[in-house]
Amino acid sequence: MLAERLGLPLWCEDEAGPYQTIPLPGYAWQLEGTPGRQDHQYIRGKTCKFLTLFRPATGELRAKPVDQSTNAILHPWLKEELEAILKQCPPAPELVPEGRRWQDWDPFPAAEQLDRMYPPLRMLLILDNLAGHYSRDLVSWCGEHGIGLLYTPCAGSWLNMAESVQRILIRRALEGHHIYDVEILKDWLADTIEGWNRHPTPFTWGGKRHARRDRAYARRHRQGGSGATTQYVLPRRIRSVRYYRHIGNAIGLGK
Repeated sequence: MLAERLGLPLWCEDEAGPYQTIPLPGYAWQLEGTPGRQDHQYIRGKTCKFLTLFRPATGELRAKPVDQSTNAILHPWLKEELEAILKQCPPAPELVPEGRRWQDWDPFPAAEQLDRMYPPLRMLLILDNLAGHYSRDLVSWCGEHGIGLLYTPCAGSWLNMAESVQRILIRRALEGHHIYDVEILKDWLADTIEGWNRHPTPFTWGGKRHARRDRAYARRHRQGGSGATTQYVLPRRIRSVRYYRHIGNAIGLGK
């Protein structure tokens, strides 16, 4: 990624959930010939949320299962984790290099004023478009600490890689189980987070799946100027001999 190549750590943040204490589909560790059985009654229990900070370039994960993800819970946790991350980052240089200026990442003309208001960038943080992420307190705090905020566009949450790692962790922790107590659910999520960080997996854009999609799209055939494609070549309309004779007469080639 461009930010990491320029020496600027890039992190992603997201809140997942809520996750209920209900039977969850998926594979279960059952003996052959002994299928897993779930209770037929519905027991209404509490739910939990999943706060996530993820660095795709290294696979480092900072996450926490909580009861709710309100601003009163999310913002203190986020500031605490970001301060711990900044302690590991190198100090801001005296001469601001390329990629450390606010105007390098903000397309609006007013970004030049941010370079005069705040210190040089020390890291980037990708967020979605929740109203709480635009709060004055959070935005000003991040600016004072040299944290640039990049918001995913509407209907573009797939650009946030934190959602990808959340899906993996939830499947590892809860798939095929029926958890009755929300505290047990949070403990399982915490154990899964610890297991991930033992052997973190870096994420990159593209990869084998992306290459397969590109090859599949390349095999399609464009139609017209609308961007529509087909999986096979559409044959041209077969013109009759009478049609070509009529065209030849019209241009003076026929009798």
